[in-house]
Amino acid sequence: MTLVVPFDGSELSEAALLRAEQFGVVFDESVVAVTVIPDGNVEYARERGWIESDEAFDRSAVVSKIHGQVSDLCPSADFRHFVVGRYAPSGAISKRIRKVAKREDASMVFIGSDNAGRLVTSISSVGGSVATDEAYDVVIVRHSGPAKSARLRGAASQRRPKSDFFLPE
Repeated sequence: MTLVVPFDGSELSEAALLRAEQFGVVFDESVVAVTVIPDGNVEYARERGWIESDEAFDRSAVVSKIHGQVSDLCPSADFRHFVVGRYAPSGAISKRIRKVAKREDASMVFIGSDNAGRLVTSISSVGGSVATDEAYDVVIVRHSGPAKSARLRGAASQRRPKSDFFLPE
């Protein structure tokens, strides 16, 4: 089984990738970051920081930049990218991500979205469409800060042991 993360380089997709990595360690599952790129869509690429305001769209440079982000954040993650039409609607992008999740036998999909948890079926939301698929569990990451679980990890080992009643003699 696999943990899948739709990744566009945004702060929330980075947070989702980091959370997936943490879960992957605990559950001994691999992580796959998936990016869907509308080919030649300069505006889309600029909005996501894939290219600078004065740069032309270069697909290989975009893929390389996103792959570098994934590798820096989660070196053990696999990276998949797919290209769709220049003005592909969010439905085409989310459909591609759902296909990858099914092909990878995803047990969970980690979605970085500040609105997917509020309105999962938003027409324009890629995350919302991916979240509605019942083939896998969904973790919606709405905050980019460190997970509370990281702060609590050390606290659990400091708790007092259970009573001797449960220990063998």
